Amino acid sequence: MDAAVNNLRGAAQGLDLSRVQAISLDLDDTLWPVWPTIERAEQALAGWLAQHAPATARLVGDAQALRAIRVRMQTLRPDLKLDLSALRRESIRMALTQAGDDPALAEPAFEHFFDHRQRVDLFDGVHETLQFLSQRYTVVALSNGNADVQRVGIGQYFSASLSAPSLGVAKPDARMFEMAADAAGVAPQALLHVGDDAALDVRGARRAGLQAVWFNPLREGWPYPAEPGPQAEVTSLAALRRLWG
Repeated sequence: MDAAVNNLRGAAQGLDLSRVQAISLDLDDTLWPVWPTIERAEQALAGWLAQHAPATARLVGDAQALRAIRVRMQTLRPDLKLDLSALRRESIRMALTQAGDDPALAEPAFEHFFDHRQRVDLFDGVHETLQFLSQRYTVVALSNGNADVQRVGIGQYFSASLSAPSLGVAKPDARMFEMAADAAGVAPQALLHVGDDAALDVRGARRAGLQAVWFNPLREGWPYPAEPGPQAEVTSLAALRRLWG
């Protein structure tokens, strides 16, 4: 991204709002910080295992041990690489089996984890921004992850919620953005994508023919690391709303 855009955070440098007929939004690290959420969910899972599968709880005594099992599961089941829920569930099942506990406990254990995974701390202004956008455009959630907008409590703002597991492709694959445009009922050139990841969200969207806004709240001051760059960069959801004046 050139210096002019980098210095005009939140300014619509190159952004043509007259083209925009629909919005697609990333979820994790765009509407909430994801890693604190995952850490709390893993702590909740550890507590559940301690109560219902103590041998497994001892085997995976910390989050790092369970993550190591998940890395091994990724190697064993490459077919699950796009489905984070299935990958997590089968990793829990592997841990249960290795510890000698009932592998059927993987289902309720995962549901406990997944329930806590939806308990996110929204960034400031999420409801105001989603209401602002949804009153003007069709809004589609577009995520590589497994957040559920209904369970998070923001589903009312979205006409569709698309994820890598449901589509069989993941950002930055152009097909994912094309499917988002199709879900919104517009051509890709009329879809504006907003996301935090420079490669997955911005470069992927631009290469698929979309306009893109880089949501960059946690790394303010970093230069844009990939090309093609975004039409605009914002460091808050309030700044995103200000793109419309």
